[in-house]
Amino acid sequence: MQEFISKSREETQKIASDFAKKLKGGEILCFYGNLGSGKTTFIQTLAKALGVKENVTSPTFVLLKQYKIKSKIKNQKSKPQFKNKNLKNFYHLDVYRLTNSEQALDLGIEEIWSDPSNIVAIEWADKISDILPEKRIDLCFENVDENTRKIVIFK
Repeated sequence: MQEFISKSREETQKIASDFAKKLKGGEILCFYGNLGSGKTTFIQTLAKALGVKENVTSPTFVLLKQYKIKSKIKNQKSKPQFKNKNLKNFYHLDVYRLTNSEQALDLGIEEIWSDPSNIVAIEWADKISDILPEKRIDLCFENVDENTRKIVIFK
């Protein structure tokens, strides 16, 4: 377990960027927390750090979005960035609107999370807790006050 206290959006982004560097592929990231607790900010930064070039938006109404991961290369004018040629796709699911886990299965979630070249981020994962695999990383977000967030990562 790792615990972080973030006092700003920038601190949450730094935590997400550092976390991304540890991912190898095949991870299922389950996000828990109230609205406004920093989940989407974390996921957007995570995707960018992994090499997603597109703007990552919450898939609340479409439920699932797939993004291609582009390997980043060293640029002489900037610091070396995350690079992993084994990663191909970043999937972002927002299951808040689902009424049962069967709907997530209908999206093909099991096939998606079984591919080791994918990284899967699931917001509101508690809504489908009965089908989540044991091998996953849980990320819990809590509003401490207006600007402060507590982020706990369980592996």
